[in-house]
Amino acid sequence: MNVEELVSETLREQAAAQAPASAGFADRVLAVRRRRRARRFASVAAATAAVVAVAVAVPLLDSGKDDVRPAGIVDRDGTRAHPDQSPPRDVIAAGRSVLAAYYTGRPVLRTKEQGSTVRTYWLLDPRTGRYEKDTRWSYVAVAPGMRTVAVLERNLPAHRIGLLDLATGEVERWIPVPQGAAGLAFSGDGGRLVATTYAKNPDVLVRATNADTGEVAWMPPHESSRTGFLLVDLAGGGSSWSPVSHGREVLGRADFAFTRDDRLLYAQVVGPKDGMERFYDLSGDRVAAPAAEKHLRWDVPARLSPNGTLAALGLTKEVDGSPGRSYSSVRDARTGKEIATVRGGRLLAWADDKRLIAWERVTGLDEGYHDRLVLVTIGSGKPVPLSGTRRFDDDPETLEWSPLFVER
Repeated sequence: MNVEELVSETLREQAAAQAPASAGFADRVLAVRRRRRARRFASVAAATAAVVAVAVAVPLLDSGKDDVRPAGIVDRDGTRAHPDQSPPRDVIAAGRSVLAAYYTGRPVLRTKEQGSTVRTYWLLDPRTGRYEKDTRWSYVAVAPGMRTVAVLERNLPAHRIGLLDLATGEVERWIPVPQGAAGLAFSGDGGRLVATTYAKNPDVLVRATNADTGEVAWMPPHESSRTGFLLVDLAGGGSSWSPVSHGREVLGRADFAFTRDDRLLYAQVVGPKDGMERFYDLSGDRVAAPAAEKHLRWDVPARLSPNGTLAALGLTKEVDGSPGRSYSSVRDARTGKEIATVRGGRLLAWADDKRLIAWERVTGLDEGYHDRLVLVTIGSGKPVPLSGTRRFDDDPETLEWSPLFVER
């Protein structure tokens, strides 16, 4: 079963429940459930110590035949690749996009019946070009240009937002959020910040027992506590909160983000099709999708090309081999017509109008899923490796790392 089928199955299961299931694990739906239908706990005792089990690692079958760049090479356009590093220690970048940070997720048991997913971040130090671990924050958003980082403290929802200077690692300003924030996103010009507000931690997990097998698993609750969003004018210093109502179509973590022109916001919803989005004006009222974004999906981070004409969409097919190969769709942003397919299982960011950064598998279709960051080009079937391979094993302390790309 491929990514599309797994995500579709997951969302249909959640939508069919008596109440809407939480999407506090939206990242995990994409990155974890595509490798296994479920991650199980062996026992409550094991869950207390580790909370979650991850897929067993298998020997890699990556032949390296598609590699076209050795480790550490820097191209004229500023591409920086480290195929020998996973997680990366040194900066990874291509074209306009740079890996500004990455995080790992570790579910932690709070009581016998409840836990939550806790993130740990590594931020790029612009002085050294290396990623440094910073355990202070539960949620991080990096502004375009990589000078400012918005951060939330450990307990979610947080009641203040920190604006951190990436060069010094110090918080220069605190912004109060009486409504409680758990998600952050910058506008494309970096001048504004939207904080998604929640009444409860959207990453909470609850104990569930399979009625047929008796197995214990930890799942998001069947509810969403999202209340609205806070808009912050970073230059002027003002902020305003807007309530946003929702029904069963909104899952637990459904953060708001800016559209390409910064005039609207969008967030994911559950519906008849995978990857559906809903759009809002800056007062919180629902509006129609912009013409250039009506074909986009919330689960494909790359979204629009720099010139706004192409839309990065989801996985279309996988081809077996040693390793297997994945292909994603690139479409005309306004018509939705497919322009090309490009290598990669998940398109993360545009390097320029013809190249994208993606996750691509390095194992066969009948093996455990392993992937790495690659640079792919429209019209070329050869991905350029940017990172080493993400490896999955039984150690709950080594969950896979997830990248945060921004425009540099």
